[in-house]
Amino acid sequence: MKDDNRPIGIFDSGVGGLTTAKEIQRLLPKENLIYFGDSKHLPYGDKSKEVIIEYSTQITRFLLSKNCKAIVIACNTATANALQEVRKLASEKNVRVYDVISPVAEKVAFTFNQNVGVIATKSTISSHIYKKYIRKNNKHIAVHELATPLLVPVIEEGFTNHQISEVILKTYLNNKKLSNIDSLILGCTHYPIILNEVKNFYQNKIQVIDSPLIVASHIQQDLEKRKILSNSSNSTYEFYVSDLTPTFSKLAKKFFGAKIHLKVENIF
Repeated sequence: MKDDNRPIGIFDSGVGGLTTAKEIQRLLPKENLIYFGDSKHLPYGDKSKEVIIEYSTQITRFLLSKNCKAIVIACNTATANALQEVRKLASEKNVRVYDVISPVAEKVAFTFNQNVGVIATKSTISSHIYKKYIRKNNKHIAVHELATPLLVPVIEEGFTNHQISEVILKTYLNNKKLSNIDSLILGCTHYPIILNEVKNFYQNKIQVIDSPLIVASHIQQDLEKRKILSNSSNSTYEFYVSDLTPTFSKLAKKFFGAKIHLKVENIF
């Protein structure tokens, strides 16, 4: 097997993608990682497609300049709006692009689930990307989508396992659109932070999909297939943001599970 110690680049509109980065780091401890959080422009969920494409391609250029062998779009909104543009840019350098939607949709399509719920940002839901991807693989599955725009600010403000998050989750999850689901996709990389709260609401009566694990497993398998895994004995992790705030620094530790050093990089 050919060793390839070039880093994996990962990006998101903010800290949410660190839930995916954490799972990649856990499954692939020898890989070098470079993370970029566009904290200056978060959230992406209420921005236009054109603006999301602009931000995503700028970040992709930055990660390509860092000699990344692969790029992970660890943002559902960026995936829904800018995947093709990011792939086009990366293909010029023969760099593989992974997203956080297609591996999850494919996994769900080949389970016994028949009524799948999806909660995500307004932009992700309005794109219907989960419905398209799931039904592309299995046209018999019903997909029920619900925009849940208050969850990201609640998570970023630290109101998890709190009366505020409990009330908002109850309001969303009691919506009639989700009344008959047998499984639920948390369609935003912020949402694994509230995974246990969602599970508690459903009291294990439905399956709550662990998206970061599915995505990281997919990346692991694909890197193995392409024979470009790292054999680094001293893995490095670099974390960049477009704007540094005390809140972001605090959240980064919570999302990644370890204290990390954030560097400001003005690429816009």
